Order: sequence, then C-alpha cells, then structure tokens
Amino acid sequence: MLAGPIQTWIKRQIAVRPRLERICTSYLLFLMVTTTKPSLEEAARFSGLHKSLFSHLLKSHAKVAITTLENLSKTQARRSAKALQRVKGLPWKIVLLIDSTLQHRASLHPENAKTFNHGQGYVIGHQWTNVVLVLGDILIPLKPIPFYSKRYCRTHNLAYQSEHERVVTYLRLLDLEDYIGAYDRREVLVLADSGYDNKKIEKAIADKGWHFIIALSKTRSVKSEARALSTPQSRQWCHIDTFFRCHRRLKWDTIRLTTSGNKRKRMDFRVRHTSGYLRHVGKVELVCSERRNRPDGRRKYLACNDLRATARQIVTGYRMRWAVEIFQPHYDSSKLLSLTAA
Repeated sequence: MLAGPIQTWIKRQIAVRPRLERICTSYLLFLMVTTTKPSLEEAARFSGLHKSLFSHLLKSHAKVAITTLENLSKTQARRSAKALQRVKGLPWKIVLLIDSTLQHRASLHPENAKTFNHGQGYVIGHQWTNVVLVLGDILIPLKPIPFYSKRYCRTHNLAYQSEHERVVTYLRLLDLEDYIGAYDRREVLVLADSGYDNKKIEKAIADKGWHFIIALSKTRSVKSEARALSTPQSRQWCHIDTFFRCHRRLKWDTIRLTTSGNKRKRMDFRVRHTSGYLRHVGKVELVCSERRNRPDGRRKYLACNDLRATARQIVTGYRMRWAVEIFQPHYDSSKLLSLTAA
C-alpha cells in the first residue's frame, strides 16, 4: 500500500527523464528495502517489470553513472574532510579499503564472465574491485575497478591487464587532493587482504608516500635485520610462516580489542612483532596474529611500512578492513551504477 506514495516521493527527489521514472523509482525502492545482495531477478520480481529493463538501464547509463558517482564522492569527501581527525587513536586520518566482490552470472553464456576461486569454491560471474575511502566514521565509495577477461579484451580490442595490474594503475592515477584537498601523505593508510599481497601494489602505495597494512600470504618472502647482516644474500629470505616459526625468541603478547556498535564485543589476540624486510619492497613492521581460544587456530601475517606503528596499532588498523565486508553486500557495482544513473 505504501509503494505508490514512496515511489512518488522518490520521483520528486531525483531528476530523470519521464520515460525512465518508473524503472528508476522501482529499482531505487527495491534497493531501499532489500536486505540481501541485490540482483536483477529479484528487482524484476519485486517490481513486476521485466529483467531486461533493469539490464538496459545499467548498461546504457554506465558512463553517466560513473561520472555522477565521482562527483557525489568528491562532494561528500570535501564535507567530511573539514573536521578530519585521527582514526580511533591511530596515527592515520585517511583510510583506503581495497577488496573485491563477485557478481554471479545472470545467464548461461554472459559476456565478460570468468571462473573465480572465491575461498568457498568456484564462482562463474563478474568481478569488481571496490575502493572505499574512510574519513572518520564516513565510508565513501570511489569508482570501482572492473575486471575484463582475456576473451572480452580480444573481442573489444583492449589491452588485457590482470586484477593486480589494474589496481596498480588505479592507485598511481588516484589523486586524493581532488577529494579532500591538501593533505599529509603520511596520514594515509591503505588496507587490503592477502589477495592483494603483491610487490607492485605495495611499491605503488609506498611511492606515493602512503602507508599500507596488508595481510601476507604464507609463502611471501621476508628476512630479519640481523639475518641481513650475518647471512649470505642467497640464504637470507624465507617464507613468512617459517620466519615466525623459527624466531622463537619473539614472545607472544596479548592484545584486547573491543568492537564498536550496539553489540560491543571483546576480542583477545595473541601477537608476535618485529621489524624486518619484505622482499622487493623494503623495511616493514611484521606481525603474526591469532585469536585466542579459537578452535581453528588460523594465523594472520601482517606487514606495515609505517615504522612508527606498534603491533596493537597494526592489528587495530587491519580490523578496520571489516567495514568493507559489511558495506559491500549493499555496495556492489551494479547497485552503485543504478543509484547514480539518474
């Protein structure tokens, strides 16, 4: 009963062409009430319109959507940057979150689809790399990075780039001054999981004068400062898991963190921490972290190129990456395009 009045209110708030009013308001209303990851099938079932109408809307207005998204992001970022403070007592004020999301294929033979291993099995669909700017408690989505398969690049005469190469290009071209004005580069932190543990990404961040906290894969090569002085070059490097297993002199310390929000939860971590070198990147702070009283006993290996950071600050900073995991189900790329296409 309320759908009609709400659609009328939405129509008054946005400026769209009359022929797009029904499809835009229907999809926006669907996005407002859905509690799961949105899809074209669910939008069609909710509104009673055909799925092809939503597909055509997203495809034909993609360039307008991206341009509008950038303008909205810059406006919100400038407003939030006026009263910028350090994040949760950490030495950084500006945080960039990088993470990927998958869009399941909508048909049997979609264009630009590929098989991805997403941790819990293989998924056939489309991949987007989302970049989120965090200023205080405000999460501001930036332009997402689409992934193009080799077949799609051959068909459209595009130069193929892997996901990591596209992220490196994105970071090098990203000008934060367009979003927040003048800033101190030492106060920028980039967070990413082990899927982005790549020397080119890490060097691209360091070359801009920014800092990073990135989870390392178990086979990433590191070395200690003492080993660099006393061991031949060919035998200095070892895998990060072997590194912490062999350096038993590094004692475990307990860090107690409390989550924010309505349901505050206390979490205890055991950490080991030392300075070392990340191969092809340079000197970093290395942290081995695990949850106490956790049955699976999984460990996280973190690297931070801010040599001022303590183990507690590194673990606390990396926990901020969870914000994009919560935000992403309601922030996939198709939703962003639809929200800004009007």
